[in-house]
Amino acid sequence: MTQASNAQQIEYWNGPTGEKWARLQERIDRNLASITAALLPFAAPRASERALDIGCGCGTTTLMLREAVGPDGAAAGIDISRPMLDMARARAQAANADVAFVEADASAYDFQPVNDLVFSRFGVMFFADPIAAFANIRKALAPKGRFTFVCWRPLPENVWAAAPFAAARDLLPPQEPMDPHAPGPFALADGERTTSIFARAGFREVALERLDTTMSMGADVEEAAVTALEIGPLARAAAELDEPAREKIRARVKTALAPYATPAGITPPAACWLVRASS
Repeated sequence: MTQASNAQQIEYWNGPTGEKWARLQERIDRNLASITAALLPFAAPRASERALDIGCGCGTTTLMLREAVGPDGAAAGIDISRPMLDMARARAQAANADVAFVEADASAYDFQPVNDLVFSRFGVMFFADPIAAFANIRKALAPKGRFTFVCWRPLPENVWAAAPFAAARDLLPPQEPMDPHAPGPFALADGERTTSIFARAGFREVALERLDTTMSMGADVEEAAVTALEIGPLARAAAELDEPAREKIRARVKTALAPYATPAGITPPAACWLVRASS
């Protein structure tokens, strides 16, 4: 695969969206806290290992991996988004953490087979040719290395994303039918297809586990409605709308998410795959 084949995603994550995600890093980490808490033990980074974080974004999980592998280990992150990598590097410097961050397309990067663990938190669903991309990523694994990541299951199972979108559907511009396998957040939602992709990319012992958890949308419905308009399918669909239209959507979303209020805030269901494979 050439880098040009992912040109649309590279442009997207280096524009306003990448800048927004860098700006919202702390909030997004709070949104994903329960998922991250499940993913790290699933990946089981070990002392002295070399770990690589694919689609590392603002570096949160890369820094966690660095701490987990200890002083005799190493951690690196790779991403296509310069705005988020700028944030990641600044955070690593502030933490005095020895972490390398690479701006590159993981589907085409010249990896060396040195990593015991390749890891990703929602960073591998965006490849134009996933089989070729994962075959290339497999080159980053040392013999007997392992690849673990988390991705979303189908949209209807992810109430955090589906409920706001459904509530606002008639207020949105006309939506073109989506190819469920096109690059995007839900591209690996079909578990059987994902298993097949990894097998065809040369991985062994491919296993998927269901993770049923929650998305922390905010302390109250006001914050949750803001979150829904900043990340997820509603955010993309409403990106070009003016403020009066967005205010109508916020009102709808607040009503839709109110049933998911808990003492910990607005926490609608989130449905993921935890995926493990061997080199």
